[in-house]
Amino acid sequence: MIKRGIGRQIVLHYFIVVFVTLFMVEIIFAFAARAYYYQTIENHMINHSTWASDYFQKFVKLYAEKDPDYFTEMLRTFELDNTELMILNRKGEVKASSTQFQADKAIQTSDVPQAVAGSVGKWVGRQSTGEWVMAISTPLQVRGENRYIVRYVTSLEAVNAKLMNLTLLSVGVGAAVLALVTLFSIGLANSIVRPINNIRAVSAQMAKGKFDARIKGDYKYELGELASTLNYMAEEIVRSNQIKDDFISSISHELRTPLTGIKGWSETLTSGGFDPEETKIGMQIISKETERLIGLVEEMLDFSKLQQNEMKLVIARVNLKELLQETMLNVWAKAEQKKIQLKLDDRTDRPVIIFGDGNRLKQVFLNLVDNAVKFSSENSWVHLVISLKGSSTALVQVVDSGIGISEEHIGKVRDRFFQVNHNRGGTGLGLAISQQLVELHHGEMDIHSELGAGTTVSVTLPLPEMIGDNDSNAAEAATDSLAAPE
Repeated sequence: MIKRGIGRQIVLHYFIVVFVTLFMVEIIFAFAARAYYYQTIENHMINHSTWASDYFQKFVKLYAEKDPDYFTEMLRTFELDNTELMILNRKGEVKASSTQFQADKAIQTSDVPQAVAGSVGKWVGRQSTGEWVMAISTPLQVRGENRYIVRYVTSLEAVNAKLMNLTLLSVGVGAAVLALVTLFSIGLANSIVRPINNIRAVSAQMAKGKFDARIKGDYKYELGELASTLNYMAEEIVRSNQIKDDFISSISHELRTPLTGIKGWSETLTSGGFDPEETKIGMQIISKETERLIGLVEEMLDFSKLQQNEMKLVIARVNLKELLQETMLNVWAKAEQKKIQLKLDDRTDRPVIIFGDGNRLKQVFLNLVDNAVKFSSENSWVHLVISLKGSSTALVQVVDSGIGISEEHIGKVRDRFFQVNHNRGGTGLGLAISQQLVELHHGEMDIHSELGAGTTVSVTLPLPEMIGDNDSNAAEAATDSLAAPE
């Protein structure tokens, strides 16, 4: 017995479909066989009775109706093998019969009235003896008048028995086919259910946190795709967990360092005994570390807002060149410490104005330039390049001659919490946030890098069409499109 489940449903559906099909075929075959045999018998008897009716016209000339041998000769002349021949009058009374059996009452079956009316009559039914018969009646004319009826009656018992044997044989064949189909469907169901059970068992292990479990087996079609998807999901979960663990470790370190400095200087200053200069240094350290903590917290809050689609943009006209100049001023001191040359290369012949959130775009470029400085060696350079792509797109490139990114990591650097080198600090959220902020402005961010040769980050932003100093319609259209990004 197949246990309840998809396997039973498959077998049951196959069984029902094949059973209904075979049942219909059996019925059609039975009716077709019956119609064929009955029609053959009917045609044979009708042909003979028609011949008898035609020949009767000659027969009447040879024998007079009052001749004692009249009906006897008719029976002998018109007889048909394995068939009873009757001569009836118009009332259905038997005048003569090849069986020498005289009926005590007139025959009233439907074939007789049809013959009296001048056509060939047919009747199939059960006689008083319980035997199934077929009767064919044809009128016999004397001097243009339908005076007699020649009636042939044949038993259908042998034919019905043969039809029953054929039906039983077809039922047996159908049962054998149904059994074979059932066995085939059981094998098919098992070939489907077995991998499903395997996938379900491995999925149950994954649900319990055993993400090292993998679905093994070379499955085809949708099952193979499902197995590959689940294995990929498990790999991504393991990777995400590892990234999360690395992030927790990194952020814990990032938070511990400023908190330790704040706590240490707070306790030191509380104890007293310091001159104003030392106190000032201590307060500056506390302020600097506090700003660092605020920056970390704000970065995580920004990421949370982006993930929940709660980031609101304040749209206004933004001059890209001025924005990049402000960005360079913010990182100038850090670049000077490493003797890194910062340069802005404007390759346009006019101011590049876009509509967007200036603070958020500044956050994007500040992150990109800060990363370029962080991952560049001393006495190197970082260039910011502004250009146009066609008439509808502005392109900003942050190019550095730093350490570069390997092919292994280039596709992951924009993933949340991912860090190539955890020793350099940070949350691993900077590029992920920058990517989403650029997308909120309907732009794109691409990263091209070669290990040891530097990195180029390209940011494309759409330009408003037909912009002018007093073009309020363009500003309104750009504000509407950015306020509700897809």
